[in-house]
Amino acid sequence: MSIERVRAYFRELGMEDRVLEFETSSATVELAAQTVGVIPARIAKTLSFKGPEGVILVVAAGDAKIDNKLYKSEFGLKAKMLTAEEAVELVGHAVGGVCPFATNDGVDVYLDDSMKRFDTVFPAAGSGNSAIELTCDELFKYSNAKKWVNVCKDWE
Repeated sequence: MSIERVRAYFRELGMEDRVLEFETSSATVELAAQTVGVIPARIAKTLSFKGPEGVILVVAAGDAKIDNKLYKSEFGLKAKMLTAEEAVELVGHAVGGVCPFATNDGVDVYLDDSMKRFDTVFPAAGSGNSAIELTCDELFKYSNAKKWVNVCKDWE
């Protein structure tokens, strides 16, 4: 299970106790917000796209949507999301639990500016009933993000 991969990753960092596992589903932004008890925008959703030589993960605020023009300007290609099967195979996590931690090789992580308005956000932790609360600086560090990007709309 990929939540075990994520737990092992955070165990090595001395942070395993921060991984939250729930009795209820957190597989969508709305469900995660209800489960965690925050507004949907504070859920850090991880979107997976086909990249030129692998996978591009964009972690964005729960209320943000990919802006195709901004995405193409940033990455030089059209935003084409992975299928559920491709996410498992290429990222290492199933849809509903896709996160930027403990991913397969060939996965590049980018964080969208839409999250910077919050002190903490809640990305998934490898399963459809998990999360971890992190500051944006922690998210950048522990996701091994390449950089912050501005590829989303409808959040301001």
